[in-house]
Amino acid sequence: MQKKPISSQRKEPRWSTRKRVFLWTLWAACLTISIAALVMPFSTRQASLRAQVGDVVSQDIVAPRTLNYQSAVYTERDRSQAADAVAPVYGAPDANVARQQLEHLRSAVEFIDSVRADSYATLEQKIGDLSALQNVSIGRESIQAILLLSDSAWQNVRQEAIVVLEQIMRSSIRQSRLDEARNSVPALVSLSLPQDQATLVSELVAAFVAPNSFYSEALTQTARDEASAAVPPAVRTFVTNEIIVSRGQVLNEADLEALQQFGLVQPETGWQNYVGAVAVAVVAFALAALFLRFRPQLLDKVRELTLVATLFVAFLLVARFVIVDRTVMPYLFPVAGFGLLVATLYSSQAAMIFSLVLGLLAAYNLPNAFDLTLYYFFGSVFGILFLKRAQRVMTYFWAGAAVMVAGAAVLIAYRLPLASTDIVGLLTLLGAAGLNGFFSASLTIVLQLFLAQWLGLTTTVQLMELARPDHPLLQFIMRRAPGTYQHSLLIANLAEQAAEAIGADALLTRIGSLYHDAGKARQPHFFIENQVTGAPNPHEDLSPTESAQHIIRHVPDGVELAHKHRLPQRIIDFIKEHHGTLVTRFQYARALEAAGGDESKINIQDFRYDGPRPQSRETALVMLADGCEARTRAERPKTNEELAALVKSVIDSRLNNGQLDNTTLTMHDLAVVAETFVAGLRGVYHPRLVYPDLDEKTLNALDAQPSIKSLPPKQ
Repeated sequence: MQKKPISSQRKEPRWSTRKRVFLWTLWAACLTISIAALVMPFSTRQASLRAQVGDVVSQDIVAPRTLNYQSAVYTERDRSQAADAVAPVYGAPDANVARQQLEHLRSAVEFIDSVRADSYATLEQKIGDLSALQNVSIGRESIQAILLLSDSAWQNVRQEAIVVLEQIMRSSIRQSRLDEARNSVPALVSLSLPQDQATLVSELVAAFVAPNSFYSEALTQTARDEASAAVPPAVRTFVTNEIIVSRGQVLNEADLEALQQFGLVQPETGWQNYVGAVAVAVVAFALAALFLRFRPQLLDKVRELTLVATLFVAFLLVARFVIVDRTVMPYLFPVAGFGLLVATLYSSQAAMIFSLVLGLLAAYNLPNAFDLTLYYFFGSVFGILFLKRAQRVMTYFWAGAAVMVAGAAVLIAYRLPLASTDIVGLLTLLGAAGLNGFFSASLTIVLQLFLAQWLGLTTTVQLMELARPDHPLLQFIMRRAPGTYQHSLLIANLAEQAAEAIGADALLTRIGSLYHDAGKARQPHFFIENQVTGAPNPHEDLSPTESAQHIIRHVPDGVELAHKHRLPQRIIDFIKEHHGTLVTRFQYARALEAAGGDESKINIQDFRYDGPRPQSRETALVMLADGCEARTRAERPKTNEELAALVKSVIDSRLNNGQLDNTTLTMHDLAVVAETFVAGLRGVYHPRLVYPDLDEKTLNALDAQPSIKSLPPKQ
């Protein structure tokens, strides 16, 4: 059967435009900051920032796995070397150059013929004419020898020079090998010539030997391209734990390429990185928004939601700053601490969803991002489930142990099957998982103390401190109003049991019950539980209105004492709301009797508590327990039926008076609460035996009887 709320007029909360704008602004701000956290330089593994050619490596970088890859750097180096090894390519001998040089030789010998045939010139004049011969460098002695040769000898020299020049110019002659070609001329001269004539031929021909083969840029480049293309791609191989770059080494292009192949560095951020970061952040935040859409009551807690958003951004920024480019740090960072904090200060269900979002973004674009995300998520979820409603500090450490076990399980599941995993590395990560659980629990305990006090929230640790009997305010109540303290203990027991029965916060209810009547310690004698039997009642000397004001005064007095002792706001709510806007019935009845039953002569507001009405199930339970205990103590019902009717009457009275309209209690809850109160009150106010009166002699005789038979004396 579906539970129905007490107030059928209650509607879903409607948010003002201002509140809607604030929530959307908060969502957009967190999204924007998260995207920035994923693409900022400190959050990405960029080569331009973390690893540049020429940097000195500060530590040994080892290969995380075995890898073979084609090295573009080494391939380019090998191909460049092959191209550089290609010799310059020259063209074939140019026949035009040979013809040109032969023509020059013929012109020269014809000129020599004409000089030899000049009968009018003297020998010195002829030598001078031949010395002026252009493009020919012949020594004076050789010129003189030529002039002195007989015509037949000259014809032999002349003919042999043309033949030798034509022969040598048929071979390839480069500029760099010109001297070598000239030195080879004597070997080509016919052996039939005398030595003196052969020498003249060699000298004459050498003057006309010229380069006929020239360097070809196009042919050389073609040869280099062919040599480069013939070189196969270079393959580099690294095995697991092999040092890629040693400490102190200057990083070169090949080292940087190897680091990029292993994913240890990345190229400079491109548009793809920005698009990827935006996509994952939008999807993650859309998930969180959809969750809150189906849990609108969480959006009513604006202050707590703002705190959660701030914690989320802080954890994400710190995570992206410290875990990027690290091996062990990602497994040490206490992401689960965020989930435990949110579960403590906001909502356990929200903590699970938000932990998934944080884990996804924190591990984004990192090596082993998938198993790292699962490591964060499962650790957080197990910690939150073990935390529940932590009522002891040790519970937080049990939650930390759950974080450790879940993280270790993920590591074993995803790392142990890998062939590249070594035992030492796995044990290191398992140790990091253990520290992660401890850090998460410790961080949760410390931060929640500061955050709760700053924001006025109530945490389990705070409540446990308030429950200590040596708390100054409890000590003040015990000394000044011991009856009120005992009454508060009874209310605490009743309300706590009822809270557990309906699933409310039992610890908060108990602590609130202990302090709900703290104001009575200011004027304890005005309250019957603190009055000594037979002593005069101060209310008898007061008018009903004055009497009511002294009774009502215990609420603002309690609030003042709570502020003085810095009690959390949630506890102060118990003091304010445990009477709601009820009327002090006894004083009102006296006033009505004094007025002769005329209600118009009485201002009922003088007898009404200022309120407000209970705003939570917990404060409502204290109101109901307080009323039921007071009625039971006053009327002393003799049977279970009378006690059950009394409890039902009190609950119905508060319900019909509208005191419970602002709570989420259901009719089913109230039925369970009534049963719990009846069982608890029956155990306290059960009927007692009436002992018969005995004379003094009989009493003394009974007191003299030993309770245990005397043992026989030792032998």
